[in-house]
Amino acid sequence: MRWPYHFDCLGGDHLSRQLALTVDRESRIPLAVQVRNSLRGLVENGTLWPGVRIPSSRQLALDLGVSRSVVVEAYEQLSAEGYVETRRGSGTTISARAQSDGGAVSMLVPPDPELAPDAMWDLRTGTSNVVDFPRQEWIRCVSAVVTDAGRQELSYSAPAGVPLTRRVLVGYLGRVRGVRSRPEDLMVTAGFAQGLALICKVLVDRGHTTLGVEDPGHPGEREFITSSGLRPVGIPVDEDGLRVDLLEESDVRAVLITPANQFPTGVRLSQARRERLIAWAREVDGYVLEDDFDSAFVQRGDQLPALQSLAPDRVVYAGSASKTLAPALRLGWLAAPSELMASIEHVRAGWDIGCSGLEQLAFARFIDTGALDRHQRKLRAEFHRRRQVVHEQTEAWLPGAHLISGDGGLQAFVQLPPHLDEAALVRAARSRSVLVRGGRFYTFTDTSRPPALVISYATVNCAGLAKSLTAIGSAYRQLGA
Repeated sequence: MRWPYHFDCLGGDHLSRQLALTVDRESRIPLAVQVRNSLRGLVENGTLWPGVRIPSSRQLALDLGVSRSVVVEAYEQLSAEGYVETRRGSGTTISARAQSDGGAVSMLVPPDPELAPDAMWDLRTGTSNVVDFPRQEWIRCVSAVVTDAGRQELSYSAPAGVPLTRRVLVGYLGRVRGVRSRPEDLMVTAGFAQGLALICKVLVDRGHTTLGVEDPGHPGEREFITSSGLRPVGIPVDEDGLRVDLLEESDVRAVLITPANQFPTGVRLSQARRERLIAWAREVDGYVLEDDFDSAFVQRGDQLPALQSLAPDRVVYAGSASKTLAPALRLGWLAAPSELMASIEHVRAGWDIGCSGLEQLAFARFIDTGALDRHQRKLRAEFHRRRQVVHEQTEAWLPGAHLISGDGGLQAFVQLPPHLDEAALVRAARSRSVLVRGGRFYTFTDTSRPPALVISYATVNCAGLAKSLTAIGSAYRQLGA
């Protein structure tokens, strides 16, 4: 039996055939999930706008004929995701941040759409924390840029990027990551994806047929590389990072790597292997593509400089604003050896005429005013708290399992006991309203690794992590772990 609740676009209670919130008592989906998904859907399809008041948890529970705790749980999750906000004396309203909140998804690893509606907690990788996007700071930077923009700023910019932005980025990357580059050797791209596409095209043009990738690693990137005309070759990863000895035995002359915080295990490429990797690149006359996607969230005292700092002539450094700000900005960058940058610019000239010059200038101002440093410091502290929750809950609810990732990044790699059925645990977690991926999802060819879970905390707050890991712990015990 369905219980409808109706309200108008201004938040006043009355009967309306156009906007209805329902729960289905015969469904296997928990009532709290149904309430959350229905309200979220009304926000995302534009029916409910920011500022619209919605019923109190007590009133909505009464009208739906459910326990108040059901509605409270739904509201808490929607609040954590940035869809609603509650203020004393003002009730609950749709958040001003709602239209862009809920976790932006990487284009290289889209979430499974058929799974999302069924779960309360989404711990899958591939998302960014856009709830905390610094709107006011960004607006101030955009406003200042537009106010000061003259004919040159409003005209076409160079395909490689606005000169001022490139200078600011070179200074910033040198300061925070030790990157050694010049403005003319740095290109602004439409996110990391375009940068990877450009590099793949240049490699193909130079006769490369393969590209080494970490195993486990990013499955979306492997597909992307294949579509670019190269064959990805898996190189196993252990506790010290990429197995450079196995890379040396392969026939590849270029490799894509995440040395600062390996995805998804979180291990760091050791100093010895960093030096051996550079030696390999020189020996085979090849290149290393360094994806520095989340180094901003590695604790400052536990961070090595970018791999590029060891060999600017052999390493292409790639980064983006997708994880630190928002994927919607489509801002990324490549710092490449001079002779390689000439080829990259040639390819880029045939593709497009560059990214938005005004957004590049706003980003440069955002960096120059210290806003990016402040924002990253805030996120680093928040993600540190979330990692602590994952550590504590794993120890409490998953006896026999252990984290092998370090204190950084956006996800934790939890290695499970060898006898545990990884796929069964993922299914059992889903039945408890938790979406999580197993280690096999990221495996390419190295099937010798023990079972694991990869827990993303990019979009789930501390309270949500505690609840979701408790649910996983229940499934874990049921499977006899």
